Amino acid sequence: MDETDEALIKRVLAGETDLYARLLERYRQRLARYAVRMLGSEADAEDVLQETFVRGYRSLARCQPDRFRYWLFGILINRCRTFASQRSRRQSVISSNDYVVASVSTRYMDDQYEWRQAIAWAMTRLPTDQREAFLLKHVEDLSYEEMQELTGVRIPALKMRVFRAREELRRLLVEKVIG
Repeated sequence: MDETDEALIKRVLAGETDLYARLLERYRQRLARYAVRMLGSEADAEDVLQETFVRGYRSLARCQPDRFRYWLFGILINRCRTFASQRSRRQSVISSNDYVVASVSTRYMDDQYEWRQAIAWAMTRLPTDQREAFLLKHVEDLSYEEMQELTGVRIPALKMRVFRAREELRRLLVEKVIG
């Protein structure tokens, strides 16, 4: 029988620190998926994910146990923002895998793999705020209210970011397919 997040947090705070790993395993895959898509690199995502887990552990006592999932996701979002901001200071364009960029230059993309690569490529071209909103809404399937709680951005702004992201993705993908 799996314990609830609340029960595990209580036990971790009481000194059973090894149970923190069990908490993380529940959400690791979802958090990792978001980080990879947000940062465009598995290595960068893994670094940010580890920072998130460490920060989460250090401040676990401040977490509302029934909101652990959202609280940890919020830490990840902030770490991704910080990482992307620091990276953009070092380089003007988000780095991407040259192989991925080359693979989307094919004239016709009838293979699902090529489409996934094209979408990943297009996602790296979105401004960070739009990519974040798009991923939270359409990949993580969060409501706008949940997104607002996690990001601190008001719902109308989030809706506009998602709309602009969809439009830009459409434009980029059409260019790649036609052009």
